[in-house]
Amino acid sequence: MPLRGRLPTETPVPFSPANLAALIQGNTFTLWQYRTTDTRAAVSAGGYFAAVAGSLKPGDLMVLQAADAVALVPIRSGPALGTGVTLDGAVGPLNTVRAAAQGFSLGQAAAAVVRTIILAPFAAGIVTGTIIPVSASIAGPVSQVVFSLRDGSGAVVPPVQVVTVVAGAAAASFAAPPVGTGYRIRVEDAADPALGVVSRSFNVGADLRLLL
Repeated sequence: MPLRGRLPTETPVPFSPANLAALIQGNTFTLWQYRTTDTRAAVSAGGYFAAVAGSLKPGDLMVLQAADAVALVPIRSGPALGTGVTLDGAVGPLNTVRAAAQGFSLGQAAAAVVRTIILAPFAAGIVTGTIIPVSASIAGPVSQVVFSLRDGSGAVVPPVQVVTVVAGAAAASFAAPPVGTGYRIRVEDAADPALGVVSRSFNVGADLRLLL
């Protein structure tokens, strides 16, 4: 019978720079995404990200998609990964204990409810008259998302598309808008527009074949 996945005792695979991507950058902060067939424990081991120590900065965050868990973790110096929050994995409820200097203590059992939307990358240069396929990965209690195309001023280019989330994913497509620059794709929770992500800007150019 074929084995599914790797056993925990197998030797971890080396860090793969091709699986590391910057989702959001700005004001000296970066939200990273890293996908691997290693376990979360293997990725959290010291020196795993030594090859990109110059890029991962303390205070950055990483969406880690490991073999046994999906987690949102902070970047520490080293670089090393902090404890973070498990979004999906074989774990029990989150147990927290808080203590004050005056001797007051509180034991609390809570289940972390985290919602994340990650917009998949797509081509930065689009040709007018073509179709722009977009997709997003969703974690947490999000039943529908709204995809919209925005022009350089931030105005919505109709139509807006409401898509049902199926198995943690949603996809849509847009007809390429007129030739221009500064276009962006936004995807947000239909029930809570405050939870959303915007793509990097992209340009739409003319079809050079029509100029021949």
